[in-house]
Amino acid sequence: MIFWCGCLAAMCQEPLPLLTPQQMPNPIRFLPPPPDTASAAFEYDKARYCWGKEQRLDSVRLAIAVRDADWSITCICREFSEPFGMTISKEATPAIYQLLYVALISTDQVGKLPKDYYRRTRPYVYYGEPTIYPRDEEELRYNGSYPSGHTIEGWSAALVLMELNPERADTILARGYMYGESRVIAGYHWQSDVDAGRLAASAAIARLHADKRFQRLMRKARREYRRLSGRCMF
Repeated sequence: MIFWCGCLAAMCQEPLPLLTPQQMPNPIRFLPPPPDTASAAFEYDKARYCWGKEQRLDSVRLAIAVRDADWSITCICREFSEPFGMTISKEATPAIYQLLYVALISTDQVGKLPKDYYRRTRPYVYYGEPTIYPRDEEELRYNGSYPSGHTIEGWSAALVLMELNPERADTILARGYMYGESRVIAGYHWQSDVDAGRLAASAAIARLHADKRFQRLMRKARREYRRLSGRCMF
């Protein structure tokens, strides 16, 4: 995580992240805590974990979940290019790429406090079972599960890209939703982690819209999208 943030800061001209964790909405204050292990909500989490394992039997969905486990801007650009309707890359769409980079590194801040506060056990650790992406198992074994950081990343990307291309909002949001569900399929997160991640991301993106630096990046990306898509500039 730290390495990813450092690489991102070096690649963008804007100071990153735009806001500190203390300046972002605090999920500890506006979201409920993760379900108690004796609650009906946790029984639902366990049922969804079983659902996720069933999804692995679908080779196509399994492959998507494995791709989504890659925590990187490269993954986001690759997976959202098709629903966005345009190839997203540093070379092809530099303004959109930079906007995404800034948005993701900034909204990532919103998950740190609750992860450290709740220290929720991840499902693969709880059950003592392997995930579909073993390379992260040891690193994340003691990392808090609530909320899902990958879901914050994917849902944040979906919200930003939807704003740039509202005509493809449904497709973009569907991919963003799938990105979160991939974490249940992978075995790294409970469903309630994913649900909380979407809410946290929505709050974080709303907060970013009040930041003038983010507004400038959004305007620049919107102009680039309109130019590349041949749309009217008005």
